[in-house]
Amino acid sequence: MKIEQVTEETKESLSLPNEPFQLFGELIVTRPNDTWEFQERIFDHPKEKIFPEENYSFEMVSQKGFAVAAYEQIQCVGLAIFEDGWNKYCYLSDLKVKKDFRGNGISKKLLDVASNIAKERNCKGLSTIAQAYNLAANRFYLKYGFEIGGLNTKDYEFTSERGNADIYYYLNF
Repeated sequence: MKIEQVTEETKESLSLPNEPFQLFGELIVTRPNDTWEFQERIFDHPKEKIFPEENYSFEMVSQKGFAVAAYEQIQCVGLAIFEDGWNKYCYLSDLKVKKDFRGNGISKKLLDVASNIAKERNCKGLSTIAQAYNLAANRFYLKYGFEIGGLNTKDYEFTSERGNADIYYYLNF
């Protein structure tokens, strides 16, 4: 497995398609006494979800930040897109791994390499957002070392996903 920053020569990696993932539970976040607390709720009936395609261009990704890809042989099997943040954090805007390669530590490796790049860019940490109903993503960010820094219950107010919430995560270097 090779993990490296996406360059002009490897920009085709940015077209890694989104694949379905399981929604099997949610993270319920509260903030009593000025500390974030959470518990998990497992769904009785898991469902599958797939995000719409992003159609990234190398020029736009490079202008806003950078991308890191994972390769098995010459095949791109994982991708992480980052944007330089105004608040000294480097924002992880997208993280995906091909379905057949999930569970092998690729996301961790992508973030490890990206963290070094972010440090070189003078970032003080990483930030990201996960939907509360995506328990797998929330578990990953918490296990990696991110801390909950916020909860937004209004992001989906006027969408088909009304009632869902976003959890904001931060990782300081």
